[in-house]
Amino acid sequence: MNEDTVQKRDYWLDLAQYDLDTAEVMLNGKRYLYVGLMCHQAIEKALKGSIWAFTGAEPEYTHALTRLLRSAELAGEIPDKLSDLIDVLEPLNVQARYPTHKEKLMRSLTHERSQQILDQTKELYEWIKTKLSNW
Repeated sequence: MNEDTVQKRDYWLDLAQYDLDTAEVMLNGKRYLYVGLMCHQAIEKALKGSIWAFTGAEPEYTHALTRLLRSAELAGEIPDKLSDLIDVLEPLNVQARYPTHKEKLMRSLTHERSQQILDQTKELYEWIKTKLSNW
């Protein structure tokens, strides 16, 4: 991996870590809607860093985690329980931003559910980083 690719990968991973830290702050502040949004953003950015690392190509402009997972060439490798998290996170990006979905989503995101999403997101983030370090 050349220096430019390493810098681009690290840029995305730094942003992902920042979003994970933000999700933690949101959880502690009982801002559960934004826990889900930040978890989505963290995984989106980690996958974009993976795309740089694994393909050397610029990631596409999308928030679709499933597409990014395929583009990063990780779709066939992700463990089932982490793959299930992708299905949970994918809609949180849109639902957290639009009023018709926001109220329903806010009722479903309890402290316990938000903690679970954050914990699983951290696990997925670490799995992605492990894939990158083993590459």
